[in-house]
Amino acid sequence: MSRHPTIKQLRYLCSVVEHGHFGRAAKACHVSQSTLSAGILELEEVLGASLLERNNRSLVLTGLGEEVVERARGLLLDVEDLVALCQASAEPLSGRLRLGVIPTIAPFLLPGLLKSLRSDHPEFTPFIREDLTEPLVDALHRGELDLLLLALPVQADGVESMHLFDDPFFLASPVDHPLAAKSDLDTGDLQGQELLLLEDGHCLRDHALEACKLRGREYTVPYQATSLTTVVQMVASGIGVTLVPGMAVTAGALATADVTVTPFADPSVKRDIGLMWRKKTPRQTEFRLLGEYIMKRQDQG
Repeated sequence: MSRHPTIKQLRYLCSVVEHGHFGRAAKACHVSQSTLSAGILELEEVLGASLLERNNRSLVLTGLGEEVVERARGLLLDVEDLVALCQASAEPLSGRLRLGVIPTIAPFLLPGLLKSLRSDHPEFTPFIREDLTEPLVDALHRGELDLLLLALPVQADGVESMHLFDDPFFLASPVDHPLAAKSDLDTGDLQGQELLLLEDGHCLRDHALEACKLRGREYTVPYQATSLTTVVQMVASGIGVTLVPGMAVTAGALATADVTVTPFADPSVKRDIGLMWRKKTPRQTEFRLLGEYIMKRQDQG
């Protein structure tokens, strides 16, 4: 009877490729380096093929190894989904969930949401990863995350999304700025302004500019930051104005005497908040239940 690769062997191989180092891969798999190395050698023996080229400086996949890793990742993802299917069938919102959240949502929405979930669903155990949209989507595709909470739309293959609620944009400006006192603020008022923005890679930047229909020549950017908190501090210093999400305003992130927050007259100046998951996941029903739970909390204020 012919032997077949084991799930453990395939996991060892994928871990080595991901980390590029036997020691780091072994740590990630919670085994010794010798155990991991032996497992990969056994895998090569079972398959009758060399998958890795080893030298003192680096690990290089053979041509066949690249294809094996790609298929192994798919198999491991299917195994994860199989386990998740059985867990979800027991009772929704009762098991482990690996949730990815973007930085312009996490600090404003998660504290209240997680507290509420602990009270209503004590057996539900979310593990949170905060990162930018692109790395989170990549992690979702690799099976490292189950679900994403982010701003939509996001261009990605093999995923489904669920709209949760609209998050309106506000203008944050120094208290003595001419726009601070406007009662009918329009996006056209931003033309020619010094607009403080987050760095490239933050979807808040793109969504804000798109919502306000602003093009590069219509504003100047004197400063770019890695966090919304820093941008608000720059506004308080009188350097310029910025666009902030409503959930940040509600959470009190702009509660400073040096900054005025002004709503736009047009309700379409907003971003869409939603969930995203892999199309093949068996937990779609559970994810939609979580989405409905989040929407209900938002409606209740």
